Amino acid sequence: MISIYLSPSNPRWTPKTEADLQAAITGGLIEEKHYFDAKEMLATKGDNKELARDLSSFAIDGGTMIVGLAEDRQNGTFSLAPQPLKGLPEKVEQVAHSLPDPPLVILTDPIKSEADPAQGYLVIHIPASPLAPHMVDRRYFGRGDKTKRTLPDSEVVRLHERRRNAEQDALSLLKQEIDNDPMHDVGKQSHMFLVAQPLAAPRDMLLDLTSGPNWNLQLARFIEKAYTSETNARVDGLETYPKLIDAGNGYRRSGGAARASNNLGEGRIFARNPGAYHDENAIELQVFENGGLRLFSSRLSERFDGDTEDHFLYDPAAVGNTRRFLALVRQAAAEAGYMGNWALALGITRLRGRSPYTSVPQNYRGTSVQRNRYDRDTYEQATETTWAELNETPGAVTRRLVGSFLRTLAAEEYFDTALSDD
Repeated sequence: MISIYLSPSNPRWTPKTEADLQAAITGGLIEEKHYFDAKEMLATKGDNKELARDLSSFAIDGGTMIVGLAEDRQNGTFSLAPQPLKGLPEKVEQVAHSLPDPPLVILTDPIKSEADPAQGYLVIHIPASPLAPHMVDRRYFGRGDKTKRTLPDSEVVRLHERRRNAEQDALSLLKQEIDNDPMHDVGKQSHMFLVAQPLAAPRDMLLDLTSGPNWNLQLARFIEKAYTSETNARVDGLETYPKLIDAGNGYRRSGGAARASNNLGEGRIFARNPGAYHDENAIELQVFENGGLRLFSSRLSERFDGDTEDHFLYDPAAVGNTRRFLALVRQAAAEAGYMGNWALALGITRLRGRSPYTSVPQNYRGTSVQRNRYDRDTYEQATETTWAELNETPGAVTRRLVGSFLRTLAAEEYFDTALSDD
């Protein structure tokens, strides 16, 4: 159940029952505001566009609608007006996914009436969207103090600029990680970097996770929570050693802590282990007190067998690591109770001239006629995402980060399972 912002004195209201709704009405807490709207019923099928406009208007700053509350405009009061629940959540989701451009991600929570469980109320959460503003019928909508409004062109331009700024901030953080590559002078393998930073979190968002006498065990358990049955099914066959779960050693890091393979230890100093399998392979997850997460993998490529010095790219690992990383971002948000937006970025280095493992036939690998060679040395991509997207459509977020890389390699079609949410 997601909390609802009603006012500074009631920032985290969480109605679970009809009695909770009645208590809020009796206490005078229900009032249409910038972040909240109440409706007795939804528009008819012929007027779904009006519902799409209402949903889109909340997408800039986020907000909540509750269906099943009737308003007496003359007296400024509300009363319970339960509605048929059958098919109602599905209708709202269909409108959100089909009419706004780009589509909206929403979350719904039905609350049953005590008198008739077939009737009740629908709480509709519209998280702040990283793609806002959203268009309906060639117009963009936002939220005023109490109602929706059409946005002027100047405000649309400003909102698009704000989104670009968030992405630029993510790219700046990514550049710091690439510049501080702990294995910049080791071997020739391609390296992968993932960055996640909450945009409106307290400075100590993950302090409890990264500190205390059991911080190392806490981080190990934190990583395990990314291995859900759903995520495992999505990335099946896409990960290669070392996997995230192979980050088996805990180390203190500036501003937080890390779990890493044992060849990337204290001070992020790489130390070869000649007896280990592929001792150049390393992986590290850094978790910072301020909520930031960073993933580093030194094995996104490998040399072909034989005499050639050419490497092939582990494009499946780029997809698998990204989807798994997003599961960790979602878990970090859940543990901290943070429901705001995140800045995300993906970087891959040492790419030029290398072909993908997936889209090059086996008989061409390691030959002078390799196809789909990458034509630049570095790939960088950033996006912004919401708590709702992390929970409902992580495949779409994965595609935003890694899709352009895969399309350059003619490999995107091989990863539909990991890049979708159906």
